[in-house]
Amino acid sequence: MVYVALLRGINVGGNNKIDMKLLKGTFEEVGLQKVITYINTGNIIFTDDTRTAEQLSALLEEAILRDFSLPIKVMIRSLEDIQTIMDALPVEWANDPSMKSDVLYLWDDVNEESVLEKLIIKPEVDRVIYVNGAILWSYNREHAGKSGMNKIIGTKLYKQVTVRNVNTARKIHELMKASEQ
Repeated sequence: MVYVALLRGINVGGNNKIDMKLLKGTFEEVGLQKVITYINTGNIIFTDDTRTAEQLSALLEEAILRDFSLPIKVMIRSLEDIQTIMDALPVEWANDPSMKSDVLYLWDDVNEESVLEKLIIKPEVDRVIYVNGAILWSYNREHAGKSGMNKIIGTKLYKQVTVRNVNTARKIHELMKASEQ
């Protein structure tokens, strides 16, 4: 089965630095196959046919702690999970000079539509969609200062998501589909 590991909070602002080549080695050492890293923010695509997502998450968190001395949370999502999110992502949403669009991947304990009630959503600025596994969030950059997205940083909920822009999310999906063959 094809999976992606989404690591939360590595190589951001000079903190929790992990070299992607070394991280790839860690994944291979624990028996994962077809390991591919994508950019420096902790996106690792791999295959495994013997363990559940929960088992993989625990195994990888332990391996990262052992190899890098960092307590990093690892979210595991299958290609099917990511496909569900991609199917809901509006094709016109972009991450470019005029538009900011992100995928907030949700940890299982907050993965329900009621999570939207914990957010400050400004309907005149924000476009927000819940889909199983994620919150999709977009706004025009000219209104960035007014977006409710700014209010999520530092909240309890923020610690229960890992964020990727839509360009990265789409590339992860593309790499996962290629690994399937």
